[in-house]
Amino acid sequence: MTTTPNRICQLFQIKYPIIQGGMIWCSGWQLASAVSNAGGLGLIGAGSMYPEILDEHIQKCKKATNAPYGVNLPLLYPNIEAHIQTIIKHKVPIVFTSAGNPSTWTQTLQNEGIKVVHVVSSVKFAQKAEAAGVDAIVAEGFEAGGHNGRDETTTLCLIPMVKKAVQIPLLAAGGIASGAAMLAVMNLGADAVQIGSRFAASIESSAHQNFKEAVIAAEEGSTLLTLKELTPVRLLKNPFFEQVQAAYAAGSSTEELKNLLGRGRAKKGMFEGDLIEGELEIGQIAGSFEKILSAQEIVQEIVGQYNLTLTQQQAL
Repeated sequence: MTTTPNRICQLFQIKYPIIQGGMIWCSGWQLASAVSNAGGLGLIGAGSMYPEILDEHIQKCKKATNAPYGVNLPLLYPNIEAHIQTIIKHKVPIVFTSAGNPSTWTQTLQNEGIKVVHVVSSVKFAQKAEAAGVDAIVAEGFEAGGHNGRDETTTLCLIPMVKKAVQIPLLAAGGIASGAAMLAVMNLGADAVQIGSRFAASIESSAHQNFKEAVIAAEEGSTLLTLKELTPVRLLKNPFFEQVQAAYAAGSSTEELKNLLGRGRAKKGMFEGDLIEGELEIGQIAGSFEKILSAQEIVQEIVGQYNLTLTQQQAL
């Protein structure tokens, strides 16, 4: 990759400014270690793990790679203190936090020598994260899969606005799965990219094969942001999604929507492969995927596309 010295590569000590999203039910130790071994930064998705499971995944990841790796930690996780202690015990080098107030745990982690990155969906929260002292920010546009910002700001609008508002390193996320898209957001001011959906449909992803194949089969318009009354989430359209739409059409209350969602829908769909009753979280970019690849193939493909597009851009 023909880039000038990169702030994120220097911060994380990685070869390529490509970070794999720490997705629930998709991002186990196998995916995280494979991405790190390929030259990016792999993240273990702690949001779907009990403390003892996270402990196991970190141990296995450390054995599978000598490269830097990290853990994605939703701050609203009900047993967060246990996760924090596990992360500190294993000297995890990098933590990406999301869904909560970054000022709560950033200093605690940094005191242990851990780099902290916070995920935001708006300029306001980017500034709050910078004020909390995080080492870098991920600005995620509403094209992204899973839980999302309420303002529905797209990545191409969000990145330059956040870049203007903060000084610390900036990662772009949402709708990025190619080297051309990576170059585009870096032209807008990002130092690196975080990619989720493309790695969700990788060989090493811990998601169920049924889910991976559904992602590959997705087309333009196959996802929609919904359930804004609870927590906005982008889902593949499936029978459960149609139940949600029917509930809206019937004028269901927030409480009724909450009851419909119930518990464990994402696990049922993404991890257990129930394409009927499960919640299938994926980004809009899934409509561009053609096949399931290894994490190494994905990283190499993105780097190759980036270099080719950069060469073409410089020739203009």
